[in-house]
Parts: sequence; structure tokens; C-alpha cells
Amino acid sequence: MNPENLSVEQLAGQRLMVGFEGKQFNQDLKFLIRDLKVGGIILFSQNTETPAQVKKLCEAVQEYARITAQPALIIAIDQEGGQVARLKEPFSQFPGNPAMKDVKDAILFAETTAAEFTRAGINMNLAPVMDVAPREINSIMAARAFGHDPKWVSKLGLTVISHLQLHHIMAVAKHFPGIGRTVADSHVDLPSCEHGLTELKSCDLIPFADSIAQEVAGIMLSHVIYPKIDPQWPASLSKQIAQNLLRERMRFSGISMTDDLDMGAINKHYDIKTAIRQILQAGIDLALVCHKGPNIAIAYQEIVDGLSRSQEIKAMGIASVKRIMALKEKYLGI
Repeated sequence: MNPENLSVEQLAGQRLMVGFEGKQFNQDLKFLIRDLKVGGIILFSQNTETPAQVKKLCEAVQEYARITAQPALIIAIDQEGGQVARLKEPFSQFPGNPAMKDVKDAILFAETTAAEFTRAGINMNLAPVMDVAPREINSIMAARAFGHDPKWVSKLGLTVISHLQLHHIMAVAKHFPGIGRTVADSHVDLPSCEHGLTELKSCDLIPFADSIAQEVAGIMLSHVIYPKIDPQWPASLSKQIAQNLLRERMRFSGISMTDDLDMGAINKHYDIKTAIRQILQAGIDLALVCHKGPNIAIAYQEIVDGLSRSQEIKAMGIASVKRIMALKEKYLGI
């Protein structure tokens, strides 16, 4: 499916990854796929129960996309292990990144997770965390990061990426350009990282640069403001960070995505229309709206309007959808 031949509505839908309620295929999913033409869905614990139930749900989603002439969907979930593991027992449980002692632990996690994802029909893991958590502060990522040494974070993180992707599961490195130096929780409000690009390059950006060299499928942008890089917008809405730094300087060619736009860091400071306009200006490929509600349809319409208003935005949108489709072709065989 050539993105240049897609309608504005199809281009808009492919830029959205959305959440929903329920454990079975339902009318909400039909609306998201048929009417909003979404490019992906994200699963949470509320959507999952057993491997058989998840498989049935994912198969129904992909079958409905097929019969409505939509491309296969990215079906994503956060499965880091430890405190962020949406798939509960009987899926395999791991203690999380800080507990990994060596490369063997990372391989076991990635290969086990990939096998269970494949059987269930999930094709993207919103992992690994590539943030570096310094020892000297109470980092918000201390319980989720591989550690405080960027080389160690790279070593284990790249092992997870390579073994997920070797087994045909897309990996997503997060949270660019690094939130390990922050102590506030972006689920609640908007943190600020006062360190400049020179300091980030010496530590935080190292695992992301290595992830790009490893051809990681996706990179998730943080809901953190870096005033020395962009004093106005958080990374997830910033052209300076998403385009100038990630695309142009660091040469990332996979898909970029926001963190959940329903989080406090965004929805306490920006309405959904403003956020989407910034995402379009920044050339970010996927906007995540992870909770059922009016924001999903509002986001879709704002993308449609943006693509229709501006040839520049439409050209960037086609480039985004080309990247999304290239990944779908590689990993989903569309």
C-alpha cells in the first residue's frame, strides 16, 4: 500500500495508536478500525487475561482490518518486566531491568517475551527502557532502568532489542532523549530536565545512539521539557528534539512516537488539538492516545485537518506513513 495513494483520512488514521476498553473484540474497536482507520492499538492489563483470550482478540482485530480494507495493525503493549508488565500470569513474569545480572538474563527475557507475543498476536513491545538512572539522585526511572552506567544500559538494552526483533517483535527504545535525570512523574505532571545537549550526549543519549545503530523499530519521546534544547515544548511535542536532534543529527529512520497524550504532563498543560498540531509540525510519526474517550476522535480530526490545510504537513505525513508502512511490511508482512 503506497502512502502517496492513500486518502487524507487513511494517512491520518495510520498516525494514531489508541487504547480501548474490554477483553473482547467490540463495537469500539470496529469504530476505531473502520471509521478512524487507526494504525495501531495498545493493550493494557484491562484488555488481557489469558494467552488464548489475547490471541482471539488480536486475531479478530487483524481480521476486521482485513475485511475493511485497512492495513494490518500494530498491536503494542508495555512489557518491561517488574513494575511495568501488562501481561500477568499465566504469561511469564520477570523481575524487571534492574534485576538483570548479565546478557543471559536479557536474552531469556527477550526470547521468552517474543515467543509469548507471537503466540498471542502482539507484534510490538514498548520496551526496552534505555534511560540511564544516575546513582546520585532519586531518579524516577531507578526501578525501571538497567542501571546508572550508559554502557551497561546499552549492552543489556541492545540485547533485548536484537532478540525481540530477531524473533519478529518490534522493539521501542524509550524515553528519548532520556528521563533518568528527572525525579517527577510525567504521569502526574510535566517534569523539567535542566541539563543541556552536551551533558545529555555524554551519558543519556549514548544508549539511544546505540539503539539507532541497532536499527530499533521505534523510539518513544518523553513527556519532559528540556529548556536548554527547547524552552517551549516537551520532547514529545518538540520539533527541535524529534526532528532536529533525533532525525537529522542522530539519523534515526524508524518510527518516532509520543508517550501517552492522556498523561498529566500533557493534558494538564495542553489541549489535545494543540498537542496534535505540534506533533504534526514536529514530524512525529505516531501519536498515542491510550484511553477511551473523546480525545481519540478529536486527535484523528485534527490530523485530517492538518494534512488538508498544509502541503508541507501533508508531505511530512506521507513520510511518516512511509516509515510506518515499511515497518509493517517488514514485521507484519503486509
